[in-house]
Amino acid sequence: MNDSTRRGVAIIGGGPAGLMAAEVLTARGYAVDVYDAMPSVGRKFLLAGIGGLNITHSEAYPAFVGRYGDRAEQIAPLLKDFDADALRAWVHGLGVETFVGSSGRVFPKEMKAAPLLRAWLSRLREAGARIHVRHRWQGWNADGSLKFDTPDGELAVRADATLLALGGGSWKKLGSDGRWMPWLAEKGVATAPLAPSNCGFDAEWSDFFADKFAGEPLKSIGLAFQGGDGREFKRVGECVITKSGIEGSLVYACSALLRDEIARAGSATCHLDLIPAWDEAKVLAEVSHPRGSRSLSSHLQSRLNLKGARAGILRECLDKDSFQNPVLLAAAIKRLPVTVTAARPIDEAISTAGGVSFSALDERQMLAALPGVFCAGEMLDWEAPTGGYLLTACFASGRAAGQGIADWLEQAESK
Repeated sequence: MNDSTRRGVAIIGGGPAGLMAAEVLTARGYAVDVYDAMPSVGRKFLLAGIGGLNITHSEAYPAFVGRYGDRAEQIAPLLKDFDADALRAWVHGLGVETFVGSSGRVFPKEMKAAPLLRAWLSRLREAGARIHVRHRWQGWNADGSLKFDTPDGELAVRADATLLALGGGSWKKLGSDGRWMPWLAEKGVATAPLAPSNCGFDAEWSDFFADKFAGEPLKSIGLAFQGGDGREFKRVGECVITKSGIEGSLVYACSALLRDEIARAGSATCHLDLIPAWDEAKVLAEVSHPRGSRSLSSHLQSRLNLKGARAGILRECLDKDSFQNPVLLAAAIKRLPVTVTAARPIDEAISTAGGVSFSALDERQMLAALPGVFCAGEMLDWEAPTGGYLLTACFASGRAAGQGIADWLEQAESK
């Protein structure tokens, strides 16, 4: 099968970025075809909503933009046109109410992604967007047409403009596999290698500790890190001990710094504050309190409420001699060194860093090396912590790309 009919705009990838671009383009009168390799679109979006869809965050704009780290300068223009408030208003326009949780995170009232996606797809189809599933993009044919594998055989598609919104490299089973990287590199597009982001890390646990505490949470602890490059991190939150190391929201928030330090130095040592509400003087006083016939473990549980996984990781990471020294023990409770040696594989990560360099794009998000081809979403070289920041930037990037495509096509039509 070889259909070379002109399609208007081809959008490859049916995640938030691609679908948002489709909405912008249909509203401006363009014929839009969305192609996705999976049996249905929005699969990773639906996965993100399994535990409650965190759509965005309510914190003030300057702090919000700062969450994008080294890419804040590139993401800021996208958010100025479509910030967290605009995203919430857009969600409300689909008939889905939202609320702000105690942490400042924003959720749909029903906490689920499926109702929002259903309403959105219904609106897109009513606007004329055509959605093609089980269409896996395979790059370009020799004549420049887009090449797809479909259930009916190979399909060649010509489009006036193309948007690539293929995601990064995490969660291959949901469609984001990074296979597009070499195809763009062959076309002269500057890319950065994909790397895990919002991921767990390996640590060298003893068998006893790993067997006993894997899956146990460390709640209300502090994590501090200072990299050799001068970047710092300090926050209170929650993480989870795993068989191979450590993961969870607190670790994810620091993952970029830990990952980069491992790449630079071979390992990274962060410090856990097991009782962040107490200063070291108070901890020392309690540790030093006479314990009589009680064991040290019972003493720490009684005086400091150190038990379970927190007591376990203290014993795991502190040598026996220091454990018997009240001064060193108190210092370790407030600043326990935990060394991680590797990030978990990309396919286990929530998201990825790396991808298409912003230097490869013009102000419309069009590739300089491939006029008429645009990029959006997680396949661009940026990263952000969980908390709604990933989704917000994907929506904003897709919206900006849709506007850029429409502007470019209108300019071409006017010549």
